[in-house]
Amino acid sequence: MNPEASTPAIGFAIPFYRDVEMLRLAIESVLEQTRTDWALVVIDDSGEELGVETLVAGFRDDRISYQRNPGNLGMVATWNRGIDLATSDLVTLLHADDRLLPHYAASMIELAARHPDAAALYCEAEIIDESGRHRFSMADWVKGFLRPSSADGVVILKGEAAVADLMAGYFIMTPTLCYRTSRLAERRFDPRWRQVQDLMFIVGLLVEGHTVVGTRETAYAYRRHAASATSVQSESLVRFDEEVEAFDAIANELESLGWLRAAHVAHGKRIIKLHLLYRVFRSLSRLRLAAAAEALRYRLRLR
Repeated sequence: MNPEASTPAIGFAIPFYRDVEMLRLAIESVLEQTRTDWALVVIDDSGEELGVETLVAGFRDDRISYQRNPGNLGMVATWNRGIDLATSDLVTLLHADDRLLPHYAASMIELAARHPDAAALYCEAEIIDESGRHRFSMADWVKGFLRPSSADGVVILKGEAAVADLMAGYFIMTPTLCYRTSRLAERRFDPRWRQVQDLMFIVGLLVEGHTVVGTRETAYAYRRHAASATSVQSESLVRFDEEVEAFDAIANELESLGWLRAAHVAHGKRIIKLHLLYRVFRSLSRLRLAAAAEALRYRLRLR
């Protein structure tokens, strides 16, 4: 029995759908944390017998528990359940195909202590491939130039200016987010969305007057691979339909609040347009002419 298990300083919830081996690596990354006062729950949303419960039990650690959804509830509902099951004030929804770097828990706990009013905290992430090797991501490299400047390595987001910055170039690697449940109250992810639920969540917090704090420290490893939901929806351009709808919804809400500068930025959809142009050139470089033409047509429809 771990003496610290009853009073964790931070909690992790891993929503699981597929790929037991990547899940094992994600759990191991939690076990490798320099802080030991954590709790982890694996939420099985596969709807199948994939051996997840056996895998979790095999770690023989009282800090790690297993919950199985009654059938396949979907990603957003499972994310919400991860927050609901948290036994600590701080909770991170660790994606089952990602990894924490060993100092992630320590970094978030320290950042939370320095900013007790923050509703959510985040860090930078390194990009890895299917094999866990570091890879270069042009999209994430470009977003690095769209982040607000910070003299001390900490970014404090609050109010209209923060929403305008997010709409200009959504620079938060959302899987790195650590949520303070006492500040969230009843707010949860909206099941209406499949791709932008995290963006809508953060904008909602800022509109309600909350603060979101980030550190420039890299403490998370985000896996980009062809089988991920993000990659699949990007290839089909389905994600852009939802992003356009979301940006318009945000712009309309901001206009009703009188946040006209932020609303103007949201209506402009610059980050969506840049992403579509990137997909055009990426497809051309791979001689995928039909895909390039489709992305270009989509981009030209946006005004």
